[in-house]
Amino acid sequence: MKTIKNTIVIVILAYSSAVFSQDTLQISKSDLTTKLSEQNLQLKISKQNVESARSDYRQSNALFLPNISASHTAITTTNPLMAFGSKLNQEILTQADFNPALLNDPSQVQNYATRIEVLQPILNADGLFERKAAKSKMEAYQLQTERTKEYLELEVNKAFMQLQLAYKAVGVLEKANTTAQANLNLVNNYFKQGMLQKTDVLDVQVRVNEIANQLTYAKSNVRNASDYLAFLLNEDTKGGIYKPMEKLDNEINPTLQNAQLSTSRKDFLAMEKSTEAYKNMMKSGKMSFLPRLNAFGTYELYDTEIFQFGANGYTIGAQLSWNVFDGYKSIGKFEKSKVEFQKAETEAEQYKKQSQLELNKTNRQLADAQNKVALSKLAFEQTQESFRIRQNRFAQGLEKTSDLLMTETQTAQKELEFLQAVFEYNFTKMYLEFLTK
Repeated sequence: MKTIKNTIVIVILAYSSAVFSQDTLQISKSDLTTKLSEQNLQLKISKQNVESARSDYRQSNALFLPNISASHTAITTTNPLMAFGSKLNQEILTQADFNPALLNDPSQVQNYATRIEVLQPILNADGLFERKAAKSKMEAYQLQTERTKEYLELEVNKAFMQLQLAYKAVGVLEKANTTAQANLNLVNNYFKQGMLQKTDVLDVQVRVNEIANQLTYAKSNVRNASDYLAFLLNEDTKGGIYKPMEKLDNEINPTLQNAQLSTSRKDFLAMEKSTEAYKNMMKSGKMSFLPRLNAFGTYELYDTEIFQFGANGYTIGAQLSWNVFDGYKSIGKFEKSKVEFQKAETEAEQYKKQSQLELNKTNRQLADAQNKVALSKLAFEQTQESFRIRQNRFAQGLEKTSDLLMTETQTAQKELEFLQAVFEYNFTKMYLEFLTK
């Protein structure tokens, strides 16, 4: 039975080592920001959204710039009106063409026309506000991208600290495993000498198995943390595992200031720009009830042969148009844009209040985290001393095996709790800085 249990432990540790002994890729915290900026997929998507919005804004240049088009048309006709008009445009009419018989039943006429047309907007009030809305939308996306980058920097630093914590947990459990194995050897020797019972040996063996299982899970957590960091950095580790060049800090730098929200936070400014865009769209809807003024001009060349220019003419004019009634379409569009503007204002107000709520909670969490670090550090130091004393007494036969195992388990647990508390404090502090940036 003992041989079987030992074999199980060996198999677990061997599997754990196989999972963990893959290629390690050294990574430094100082490299994170550069890699994130250049490679992160979410950040690339945000930048593409900015470029898309910039393209929409560029389309609004049509409000000021002319629309120029050119065409070449070829026709063959016996239609009386078309035939007479084609000859007139070609400037080849003669007295004979006014013969009623020829006018009513003309022979086949060919006409080749080259046409250059220019449309120049002069006054389109609704278009001006649409352009302003497109600009505000573009600026909102730019600010959102900057805020997304700040969030991803927070997330990648959190992932890096989680990886550090995962490695630290492995180290703690490996140390606990070494201690448990030493205790097992000691108990086996006492059992052979008749100083302990079989149940004592079994209790220690159970503890060894527990630590081996925990160590396997801890090494899997290293792999999970490494994979997530690779995802954020958009890197292919090719089966390798990241290993931080810096170790997890065991100390904290306490700061208990009551942080305040910044009105210049990128996401707040982005929502203001978004609200401004909706406001301009509402104004655009209102301006659509006004008339529009546009100029136009055409230059035409005609001939009986292709790409020949025997005759020419031009037309220049201006058009004042007013859509008096379009079946309630413009009114409905204006009412919708007004409601969307009001909705955007309400959402911005709600978002700011939610952010204040989150900031208040994080301020309290930071104070709680600092207190937790102090208490968990004290508990860890106390269990360390307790375990040292019990281990010495056990070696002298003055302590029960169950008491030693309980203290050894508690020591490893308290060390992990202390490391977790340090991680939580450092991340909460980073998150608070993010909320007030």
